Amino acid sequence: MCDSRAVLWDMDGTLIDSEEYHWISWRDALFVEGITITHDQFLATFGQRNDSILTRWLGTASQSLKEKIGNTKEEIYRNLVRERGIEPLPGVAKWVRQLHEEGWLQAIASAAPRKNVEVVLDALSAAHRFQAIVSAEDVRRGKPDPEVYLKAAERVRVPPAQCIVVEDAAAGVEGARAAGMKSIGVSRDGHHLPADLVVQSLDLLQPDAFAALLPRGHEIENTLVVPRTLVL
Repeated sequence: MCDSRAVLWDMDGTLIDSEEYHWISWRDALFVEGITITHDQFLATFGQRNDSILTRWLGTASQSLKEKIGNTKEEIYRNLVRERGIEPLPGVAKWVRQLHEEGWLQAIASAAPRKNVEVVLDALSAAHRFQAIVSAEDVRRGKPDPEVYLKAAERVRVPPAQCIVVEDAAAGVEGARAAGMKSIGVSRDGHHLPADLVVQSLDLLQPDAFAALLPRGHEIENTLVVPRTLVL
């Protein structure tokens, strides 16, 4: 029986507040092609996969145009992260470090492109605390489909029942439930999330919050587990 436990992190809106960078990136990438969107249109799609977003905005436009805009947008986004930096949301750095030290395995389970995830982890100096990344390129279906979480669990070799998902969106929480995983919802705006535990900020969690979500029989001995190599 596997004794390991894992925490599967969403990235945008959970690890970091990247909303402004994504807005600037979409706005500027579309402007180059003579297309404008409103901030409300952007917010209505924030957190979704690029293919879904661009189909919603551009309809029957050619696939080559959609790919061009999507690639330009992501290049702008990564340059913003590199040039301006980005900070973890409150409580994130503490929990990522603490879980790592307690022997939990950790993975990113995100709808973002892999290069974006890598740039963000580099900016946070946190890549060494994660054992796997599952990004947009690795899945065929976006959240609330559970595929991204199931693949992340597979990559860290931990059964779904011994995983906790940390998410800020209802679709992500629904995906966690469909995957048979526990979830912690981060609701910064106070909107309802159907998670097992919901907080406005991760720095408000109780010290044993993660351990309390999994049965005592799944707990790891109080020794440091050497993390596995990052799965790319």
